[in-house]
Amino acid sequence: MEWVEIDFEKSVWRIPSGKMKMRSEHVVPLSRQSIAILLEAKQHHINGLYVFPAVSTWQRPMSENTLNAGLRRLGYTNDEMTSHGFRSTASTLLNKSGLWSSDAIERSLAHKDSNSVRGIYHRGAHWKERVDMAQWWSDYLDALKTAG
Repeated sequence: MEWVEIDFEKSVWRIPSGKMKMRSEHVVPLSRQSIAILLEAKQHHINGLYVFPAVSTWQRPMSENTLNAGLRRLGYTNDEMTSHGFRSTASTLLNKSGLWSSDAIERSLAHKDSNSVRGIYHRGAHWKERVDMAQWWSDYLDALKTAG
């Protein structure tokens, strides 16, 4: 994530097409909690390009391996959790909640429709639902944290 990709006024993160596996821009709605975390990170920003730079240099982004190493230090094994596994967890819990359409969930994860014909004609971004879902997700995580 680069600072220039974040629009604090609109609460969105625009990931350029060149960074995406499917080579199309992905726009992510940001919850109030996400914006608060980014604003806090910005206070520690020292002329770097990246929101979360590598530990050894401000010239590269933090790697997935850094996050995985953090999970290992917390006691999670590779079989229990990886940083990429948070996407699966989110998808599972969002679907299980019954509150969100599977299309909105898949779109939030930047997944394309497996039916290529439907994917061509079904271009709706489900934006309003995705904004509501992002806020619900952050509130849900806060509730889990409060519950201990």
